[in-house]
Formats: sequence, C-alpha cells, structure tokens
Amino acid sequence: MTVQTPSPLVQVIPDTAPFSEEQRSWLNGFFAGLLSLDNAGVTALSPSENAAMMGQAEDDGAPWHDPAMPLAERQALAEGKPLPRKLFAAMAQQDCGQCGYVCESYSAAIASGGETRLNLCAPGGKDTLRAVKALMEAGGAPAAAPAETAAATPIGPVGRCRENPALATFLSRRKLNGPGSEKETWHVEFDLSECGLDYIVGDAFGIVAQNDPRLVDAVIALLGARPDADCGGKTLRERLLSDCALGPAPDALFQLISYVTGGEDRARARRLAAGEDPDGDLDRLDVLGALHKFGKARLSAEAFVEALDPLQPRLYSISSSHIATPGRISLTVDAVRYAIGSRPRWGVASTFLAERVKPGEKVPVYVQRAHGFGLPENPETPVIMCGPGTGVAPFRAFLHDRRATKAPGRNWLFFGHQRRACDFFYEDELQAMKDSGFLTNLTLAWSRDGEKVYVQDRMRERGAELWAWLENGAHFYICGDAKRMAKDVERALIDVVAQHGGRSAEEAIAYVAALRKAGRYQADVY
Repeated sequence: MTVQTPSPLVQVIPDTAPFSEEQRSWLNGFFAGLLSLDNAGVTALSPSENAAMMGQAEDDGAPWHDPAMPLAERQALAEGKPLPRKLFAAMAQQDCGQCGYVCESYSAAIASGGETRLNLCAPGGKDTLRAVKALMEAGGAPAAAPAETAAATPIGPVGRCRENPALATFLSRRKLNGPGSEKETWHVEFDLSECGLDYIVGDAFGIVAQNDPRLVDAVIALLGARPDADCGGKTLRERLLSDCALGPAPDALFQLISYVTGGEDRARARRLAAGEDPDGDLDRLDVLGALHKFGKARLSAEAFVEALDPLQPRLYSISSSHIATPGRISLTVDAVRYAIGSRPRWGVASTFLAERVKPGEKVPVYVQRAHGFGLPENPETPVIMCGPGTGVAPFRAFLHDRRATKAPGRNWLFFGHQRRACDFFYEDELQAMKDSGFLTNLTLAWSRDGEKVYVQDRMRERGAELWAWLENGAHFYICGDAKRMAKDVERALIDVVAQHGGRSAEEAIAYVAALRKAGRYQADVY
C-alpha cells in the first residue's frame, strides 16, 4: 500500500474530502471514539485501512463492494442496513477518487449532511444518482444543495483536490501506436515545476478539461440562443465550454423540457426524466441528442444551463515517477472516439489531451492521492503487475520509481494488447529493463496476432512460477477495466492458487481474499 505518515489520530476522513481542518479533526475524533481507539500505543492506520476496518465492523466487509456486481444486486445486499451502507452500495465501487473521496467515505459524508452534492460518482452515472436521490428522499434527508453552492464548501490545498486545482503547463504528446493499430493512445507530459506539485507512484492525476468547441457550438445552434447570452456572470458559450457536462442528458433536462412542451412530447420527456426509455433511443440522447429529439422545446439559456450536470474532472493513472523525473508528470491516454448512428462522439478529456490543448498552455490539474494502491513499503518485496493496454501506466511508474531508488525486489510485468507490431507501448524501455535484468519477467499477450491470447492466459501458463512468487511474499497488482479484465485476471489468479497451491476452489478464493486484506493484492480499476 502507499506509505502513509503515522498520525497521532486515526485518519478516516481523507485529506481530499471537502471539510475544513476543524471539521475533519472532529469527524476523525468521532470515528476514533467509535472504534474505541486512543493515542496510547496505537499507530494510526491509512484512510483506506480504516475504511476497510469500519466496513467489516458493521457488516462483514461490505459484500457489495464489487464493481462488476450489478447495482440491483448490490442494493439487495445492503437491504436493511443503515443509510450510509445503502448509499455505499449505490456507488460504483471503484474507489477511483474522482469524487474526492472513496465510495465509503463519500456515502458517509452524504448521509451525515456534510456533502450535499449527490452527483459526484462519475462511474456510476445516472443510475447511481437516481439510487442516491431515492435513498435520501426515503430517509427523509434534506434536498441536496444546487451545484452552484458547492463553492461554499471548504476546500483543500491548491492542486490537492478537485475543488482547488493548480495550473500545470502542457508540454507534449506523442502517439504510442504504430501503423495498423485500431487504437489511438498518447503519451502526454506536463511540467509541474511552476505549480510545485509532487506525487507518489500509484496516485492519479486530475485533468479539468474543456468540452469540444464543435459540440458546444452545435448545442447552442439547436438551443437557438445567442452564444454571448448571460448565464450567471459568464456567457452561454463559456459556461458550456468549461462548466457543463454535455454527455448523457440528465433527468433534470428532461424534466425542464416537460415543463415547456405538451402532448406526446411532454409525456415522453416525463418518462425519460423518470429513467424510462419510451422510444428505445436513450443511448443516443446526450445533451445535443435531447435537444434534437425535442426540437419544438423553447428553453431559456439560463434555465438550460441550470438543468445540466457540472462538468466533472477526469482522473488518469500516472505513468511516471517524481523521484526519477522531478518536476514532470506523464500520462498514458486512450483517445475515446466512436459513433452512435451517424453522429461522432468524443471523450471530453481524452480528446482534449490528444488534440486540443497546445504545448505551453496552462491546464487546471490536481493530484489525487491513492487509496490502497502503491508500492510495498519494503523495497525488497517482489511485485507482479498486470496491465493490459493503458493499464500499463502505473506499472511503468512503479518500474521507473524502483529503478531510481535502486529497490532490490524482483519485478514481473504482464502486458497485453491487440498486436505486437503496433500496440507494444514503451517497447524499447521495457525491453531494455528486461535485458539489464532489472525487469525479471516481461510476459506478453496479443489478442489479434493469430490466436487470441490474453494476460489471464499467460498467467495460467506461468502458474507454477507465479505461485512461487506469491509464496515468497510478492504483491500482486491489476490495472484495467473493472467489469471484464479485472474479473478475468482475478479468476485466473484463483485458478493458479488452486492448481499450484493444492487448494480447493473455496480455499483458493479465501487465499486471494487474504492477499487483498493484507494489502498484497491491489487494483486500480475503472
């Protein structure tokens, strides 16, 4: 786990949570008392360790804390639990930190009234937001404050939380894919020397991006409004560029449309606001699509902006080491581009980094501290890293950090992608690490070079050696897709333990669970 500086008080509330120092101190003290801890002879645990302890104390370890589990199943497991636990089950379970918390502490903050913004769980999207709203209404909790009031919430240090970003200088981008690749992946670098930010490998980097101007202008055209219309002290175009999410149309927008339309349009808008899909086209209804569908609706610019969700920062795994390259930070970014019907869609931050931001421009950024994802405290501990595609990013950082600190522990990287000829990211430097002996094992898997081979297949092929590393104290890491890749890798790990450790399926599952509990199995999933 990421090394934490011992504190005389148990730290449950993370530093990035939007509380004042006085509020955070009181809340930490409250939870310390709840756990019957005092300062005498007690070493404070990390925030993630305390969160895990609290979850187990209340309900045997939050069985819904699985990002691959459907929302309905998670909610069923939390039935009959206190409101904070029900809210916890409604979250996306990725502990990504994009909300400024982890899932458990965000839920607790909402339940206590300390956090009034209910829409911060970006991976959970509208499904999580609807579930959270329903739980709060059923519990008789006060309505959430509008997004505009969030500025009154106490914020953390500059560059250390989403509410108070620093300005970093964009340096460069270079494409990592070769000719023939079906992907578009970029190595992106920023200069941190002016803003003074530092980081630890395993941390994430928050990018406060802007919407694509082409999409903004199309929205304004369909809205039939003036780009310079006043919207709370900014022009409409400025608000849509920097402040408003233009992805999936929020329920509030459909609610607004229902107020200014009639007949069948009103009925459809009401059903969409309730989460239904009356015409089977919900997957195409981003903000622009919603305006096109309800072309007769006449919305004022100010009311329209108020109905939209705030534009969320995007978090990326850091692929560099501050120790190896102080003052610089790098990311490994897949540009998200796809089409729904005849309309192209673009990822907000990924295409901002891939094409729109120019070298020398200042970008609002922040460092999101890792929660239970980082190098072992003991540099002699072996590490096994599984990172297909852009999932290699934090492990490139791990390797650069271990080399810079001369950590003697062995290193094993599993990397996979589609084609070796065009999708082997960082091939030269990884091969050089392998040739020098620093990277003990470099195990590769290619899914489009003839037979489909994935990382989990290579794990099973090397199962005996993998088991020996685990028995020798190795830490095991995954970075990648939460719902598919991570579950497949975990299943392969369980199979390896069962086959080469001579354990039953139940015993192998318990072995892997014990690794996770001990901090020896860590995941950075999205």
